[in-house]
Amino acid sequence: MRELIIDSIRVGLRHYRRVVVLKEKDADRYITIWIGSDVADAIAVKLQDVTVPRPQSHDLMLTLVNDLGGQLTKVSVTDLRDDTFFATLHVQVDGRELEVDSRPSDAIALAVRAGVPIYASEEVLDRAGIILDEVEDDEDIAAESPPPPTQEELEKLAVFRDFVAGLDLDDLGKPEA
Repeated sequence: MRELIIDSIRVGLRHYRRVVVLKEKDADRYITIWIGSDVADAIAVKLQDVTVPRPQSHDLMLTLVNDLGGQLTKVSVTDLRDDTFFATLHVQVDGRELEVDSRPSDAIALAVRAGVPIYASEEVLDRAGIILDEVEDDEDIAAESPPPPTQEELEKLAVFRDFVAGLDLDDLGKPEA
């Protein structure tokens, strides 16, 4: 597992759909995950320290976990199947760890509220990761590269490629004004 940080939440110019951009903490590899506007807003509200008059759904979920004696310790993006990412909530309860299936967007919204790390499996990063600054090819890098994707995988990921192609990445990594 590799730790990720939230780089940004963006709106695709072609489809006006939201995507969360996650960056590998100690590398220049990114993954983009489509999310609903409600969860995008829930993540952004917390990241921007906006106070809301009533608890949002993710606040309620975290309160339930805590009030029932649990503690969210981390979240992880564990799989990518048929263009769908899968995630797990890791909750400590009575000295044992529970793993709860979750949508990645909900897991991220909970992680920002609990202040816990977000991870992704190496397999997910290998399949969906994007490196913005291309590295010069050399024999050592080529030896470690994963096998090239199949034509079927490329066709399934075409929607992500089209979305990323439509992003304005000139300000990527710069703090928002």
